[in-house]
Amino acid sequence: MTLDSGVYIAVSIFILTYIFIISEKINRTAIALFGASLLIGLRVISQDFAFEAIDFNTIGLLIGMMVMVSIIKRTGVFQYVAIKAAKKAKGEPFRIIITLSVITAISSALLDNVTTVLLIVPVTLVITETLETNPLPFLIPEILASNIGGTATLIGDPPNIMIGSATKLGFMDFALNLGPIIIVILGVTLVIFKFLYGKSIVVDQNLKDKLMAFDENKSIRDYPLLKKSLFVLGLTMIGFILHQYIHLESATVALIGASLLLIISKKDPEDILLEVEWSTIFFFAGLFVLVGGLEKVGVIEHLASGVLGFTKGNLMLTTLMILWVSAFASAFIDNIPFVATMIPLIKSIGAMSTISIGPLWWALALGACLGGNGSLVGASANVIVAGFLQKTDNKLSFISFLKVGFPIMVLSVFISSVYLVLFYV
Repeated sequence: MTLDSGVYIAVSIFILTYIFIISEKINRTAIALFGASLLIGLRVISQDFAFEAIDFNTIGLLIGMMVMVSIIKRTGVFQYVAIKAAKKAKGEPFRIIITLSVITAISSALLDNVTTVLLIVPVTLVITETLETNPLPFLIPEILASNIGGTATLIGDPPNIMIGSATKLGFMDFALNLGPIIIVILGVTLVIFKFLYGKSIVVDQNLKDKLMAFDENKSIRDYPLLKKSLFVLGLTMIGFILHQYIHLESATVALIGASLLLIISKKDPEDILLEVEWSTIFFFAGLFVLVGGLEKVGVIEHLASGVLGFTKGNLMLTTLMILWVSAFASAFIDNIPFVATMIPLIKSIGAMSTISIGPLWWALALGACLGGNGSLVGASANVIVAGFLQKTDNKLSFISFLKVGFPIMVLSVFISSVYLVLFYV
């Protein structure tokens, strides 16, 4: 096979796979694996190269955290926290919105945003049902907060996991570089919620009293497991903070924590492993192989040359271009395949120029994660919440989410632009 034919085949397979992922006509995992297999079957890449292209640090970190969350959620601690927060807010709807949004943001930073909404949304629906009010003013802020909070840390959002693994940037690098601006963006977003929902929800006092009568302690189903889970989660967080200094990959830390919790919880590993999102894991694997194929035939290097030609090697222009392109692309297509493509592109830019690519990684993380708030299909967390609402009378439409999410996304990215220019370029 000539190099030219390899380029045409790799690009054609990548574009067609991407089209099917966006269209959702075929399951995204199935089409990603099929595209990756075609690259090997048509001899564009070898099987050995395909396995080398898979980032097992990303895969291991995802599996480890999924196992831990699967065990922790059995304790009922998330339901406890949500009900406790609603009672602390005295049943006042807007105070509940703010409190649950902050809890969602913090949980998304420490676990991940998809897991967080899976645990918080059902409890929120119970609260809104008790208050006999529309759940959308509660759930839309939670979606936005989950994507904002997930941007702050290495483990909060899959794009960050991928960036961290590819660059050796650690948990503290993300927390110190992205944490401050995410706190600002979350604060601004909460103020916007005040104008959007502050006075629009009126609830009868009898319904507030009904909510205040909830006993959050009944939510905790297994106190011994809760103690073990919090102990192991604490150790794992310490491991993430120190992993660069003790020379352990983040995946190793996550898998040690997951396996330790499996042992001391005495839960059946088969039951726990059934709850791991294997479809997502294999989707990642397929994407890594597809992007590896583009790298192998030189497409990524060619794209990097095009970017440098456009920006003339100007660091500020390159940084802002990556930030805004990432945000708008991630608003309407899955940010995972987009980031998988951008990572080798940024590496190539660094290899082909004298640009310091450090700011480019933060621009990619901010753009890809915050861009998820731009539309209903922008992030997995958004789609999951919409799925929950399909079973209720209050559907979350693409347009209704766009009206709130897109302006907040644009404002968030503008704030990020100012931050990057002032502190990095």
